[in-house]
Amino acid sequence: MTQQTRTGPLAGIRVVDLTSVVFGPYATQVMADMGADVIKIEPPAGDNTRWITTGPAPGMGGIYVNANRGKRSVMLDLRSDAGKHALQELIRTADVFIHSMRGSAIAKLGFDYAAVKALRPDIVYTNCYGFSRRGPYGDKPAYDDTIQAECGLTHVQNLLNGEPGFVATIMADKVAGLTALYATIMALFHRERTGEGQEVEVTMFEAMAAFMLVEHANGAMFTPPTTPAHYHRVVARNRRPYRTKDGHVAALVYNDKHWKAFTDRVQPEWNKPEFDTLAGRARQIDHVYGLLATTFLTKTTQEWLDLLAELHIPAAPLRTTDELFSNEHLAQIGFFEEIDTPQGPTRFPGVPTWFSATPGKVHGPAPTLGQDTAEVLAELGLPVPAVTAAAGGSEE
Repeated sequence: MTQQTRTGPLAGIRVVDLTSVVFGPYATQVMADMGADVIKIEPPAGDNTRWITTGPAPGMGGIYVNANRGKRSVMLDLRSDAGKHALQELIRTADVFIHSMRGSAIAKLGFDYAAVKALRPDIVYTNCYGFSRRGPYGDKPAYDDTIQAECGLTHVQNLLNGEPGFVATIMADKVAGLTALYATIMALFHRERTGEGQEVEVTMFEAMAAFMLVEHANGAMFTPPTTPAHYHRVVARNRRPYRTKDGHVAALVYNDKHWKAFTDRVQPEWNKPEFDTLAGRARQIDHVYGLLATTFLTKTTQEWLDLLAELHIPAAPLRTTDELFSNEHLAQIGFFEEIDTPQGPTRFPGVPTWFSATPGKVHGPAPTLGQDTAEVLAELGLPVPAVTAAAGGSEE
């Protein structure tokens, strides 16, 4: 697909992307899905994520391919004069510059905000860091696991399970990526109204601290505090999928309407008037979850799913991530998009949002390392600099 035929709410926006791994690339993946021309700048060694999972070809691992679909890859050695000059000329044509290097590293290369603004005064310049440069943690390295620990996620997992633990997804990278996305789009919206570009800083730690404290700040926000800094319902030890006669079911008998419907039909012997209101149940929610658990052992999973559906109580079977690829709902709405790629057909998880006038889509496969270098530099009237693998490596 040519850049002129891209569709979506960001069609016509050009993004120069110096991010790697998942935090930054997830943000720019969504921009590409929404029609932006995302030009991924890679060192001669490539983005490390190319190599960390198995794919149909070397350097095309599944995580890399998904997070970088629809982008163009330009391989530049930014330690060379030719590489720096090419990037400078590309910046002059860009609306967004986004990077995930340390502040000192990007400045040493000559592409801090002041230098980039001199090339394109109305640029939206987004820094993706582990910790804010404005605080004492500014130079600390950051990875998803360590940020999960720093932001209290492992603590609430301990409250829930009796042992500190990570959640089984790279939550910090993805939450920070979505934060970088909305921050960048907000800055573009400001530029659209005023003509003014600006520098934006998005960090994993601050993004996850804000994310965790939506509910877990709770009464700790007040002076004096009224509760510890956690939401007691979600860390209750008995909050887990209910075991049934033949498996498990996830169900939430939560509000008063659901509670009355459930207890009227099932008539558990343990029910008491003190459980009739949400406030009453909330005061002893872990005990309530435990009582419900004894009742769910009395029927099969399908029997519970049928009954709870009849009562309009939220319930679901426990699905695997593999099962999502054959999920009837996702199939009906066309969630997965199959794209022919040089490595063979690939089923991408599609765009999770819907627009009536400017829908997004997967605009193409992920690029092989440097596959668009000649094309992009030709658009700028530049020759392709000589680059060898021995010259490169990640600047992060």
